[in-house]
Amino acid sequence: MADDSKATNVGERYAQALFDLAAEQKKVAAVEADLKSLKAAIADSRDLRVLLASPAFDADAKRKGLTAIADKAKFDAVTKKFLGLLAVNGRASALSAVIASFERLAADARGAVSAEVVTALPLSPAQAKGVAQALRQALGKDPEITTRVDPALLGGIKVKVGSRLFDASLRSKLDSLKFALKRA
Repeated sequence: MADDSKATNVGERYAQALFDLAAEQKKVAAVEADLKSLKAAIADSRDLRVLLASPAFDADAKRKGLTAIADKAKFDAVTKKFLGLLAVNGRASALSAVIASFERLAADARGAVSAEVVTALPLSPAQAKGVAQALRQALGKDPEITTRVDPALLGGIKVKVGSRLFDASLRSKLDSLKFALKRA
């Protein structure tokens, strides 16, 4: 847990520096789009996750890997330089935390609200529309929703908006029941 917290703090500092630089150069949208596609690549590629997290790869190998990805994906120069700097400074393992923090900063700058929706099964378009509408009513703003599937939930939904977590998953209800039965 301490490592996650440390990576988050490092991620927040680097994200703030990247956001400030991107804002200064009026490239926040371009950098955000680059980071969004990089986030998808991290989720899809086990090799990329290993490269970022493994101490077996030195900073230069991580820099070369991230630079190659940035070149191939035609990332903005600001994003490309930042990824190189992150690797050279030995902070490539914090990249996911940097991306999450940058997304929050960019959403705040736009006045948008980010929400992460986790379900046991993929949402149908009608369900996604219903969730978006419910969040819009509850928050008073149009939410930017990212969805994730986690079969461990068994059923139901978890919604995280900022630091608030709304957990209506079957897994948490079963855990609560199990806890109550142990106390009885």
